Amino acid sequence: MKIISALKKNIFSLSFEVFPPKREGNIESLYETVADLKSLKPHFISVTYGAGGSTRDKTIEIAAHVNNSLKVTALAHLTCVHATKEDIAIILDSLVQHGIENILALRGDPPQGEEKFKPLPGGFVFACDLVSFIADRSDFCIGVAGYPEKHVEAPDLETDLINLKKKVDAGADFIITQLFFFNDDFYRFRDLAERKGIHAPIIPGIFPLINYQQIARTITLCGAKIPAHLAEKLERMKDKPEEAEKYGIEYAIKQSADLLDNGVPGLHFYSMNKSGPVKEIVRNLDLPPSRAELGLE
Repeated sequence: MKIISALKKNIFSLSFEVFPPKREGNIESLYETVADLKSLKPHFISVTYGAGGSTRDKTIEIAAHVNNSLKVTALAHLTCVHATKEDIAIILDSLVQHGIENILALRGDPPQGEEKFKPLPGGFVFACDLVSFIADRSDFCIGVAGYPEKHVEAPDLETDLINLKKKVDAGADFIITQLFFFNDDFYRFRDLAERKGIHAPIIPGIFPLINYQQIARTITLCGAKIPAHLAEKLERMKDKPEEAEKYGIEYAIKQSADLLDNGVPGLHFYSMNKSGPVKEIVRNLDLPPSRAELGLE
């Protein structure tokens, strides 16, 4: 099923992100997590793509398991990193063979040890180029990333929104945002995108910040602002992991509830390959009916 089909009908989209495990033996544990997430009746589950294409085959394998064994719509991530057009074409063919209809098209972060993104000769420089290639070659539903606080490499939000419009104009069907903790940043981003002529559905990405160790990593990876009271509370609880997790979950519930009150088309949770926290969050939200609950699956 194409993700955009439900979004066009204004059917609420609940979704989760997982990533391929670094160790081979952890794949079964991930499958248990995904099966647990299925109980929440998600619209789709996305599977990330390692830096430098390091988990390319695992991404396809996991997405195929989600799509074909669990019967949950899979969104496979695909990046430009360390890939030529020919490499991308092979991956697209593989996704088609596995019955996967949805792709999240990203430029991708530079591999570890590299400061700047460097395309291979014959590769893509920008995500909009990748989107255009996918749209011209195959009948995929294409998602792209949006950045409420701007991409870390963009000089300003205005420039970042211009780049987002290029991706949508190239063929993107919907947008999932990078994580954020201040909802006003999302609302500003959504309003500015609308004024730019970006009319694709924008799904906010929610990251449950449940321990102190996640703070520095989160800031480093995406530059997201973290509320001082949240950071301070987690720091005081760094030796009390259960209390820290409870507080982080409470914050995510409040953040998500406010987004629901302000008419978002869906919520996308970065699960970090754990089902417990997001299950607790979702069960404490008054979500609109899903496709499954409406009898559409």
